Amino acid sequence: MAQIIVYGHRESIQRRRSALSDAIHGAVMTALDYPAEKRFHRFIALDPEDFIHPEDRGSDYTIIEISMFEGRTERAKRAVIAELFARLERDVGILAHSVEVTITETPTVNWGIRGANAADLSLGYQVDV
Repeated sequence: MAQIIVYGHRESIQRRRSALSDAIHGAVMTALDYPAEKRFHRFIALDPEDFIHPEDRGSDYTIIEISMFEGRTERAKRAVIAELFARLERDVGILAHSVEVTITETPTVNWGIRGANAADLSLGYQVDV
């Protein structure tokens, strides 16, 4: 499971929402061997006064927070970050310098999904990639 929150300037998010979602999901599927149908994205579009950051990041500055089950290897986490930088620059037009990514992992027992504790579910995909 991966839940993704994307923060950015309102105008940038509104203009690029679909391309951002496609690039992010493509990176997650490639690097984490993630199922195509498991897309969970939330976009937080912020006004300039609500999104303070160094000027050199520009109006395309984007923060991506990934919350996922623990169990991925360091190699897989490095791969998803590299894929995100590459796809956002190539497919969305946001320079890597203007992107920050954080990954937070938690045990499956800390998740409730489809009316059950995630530790008790058969997920149908591998987490330990």
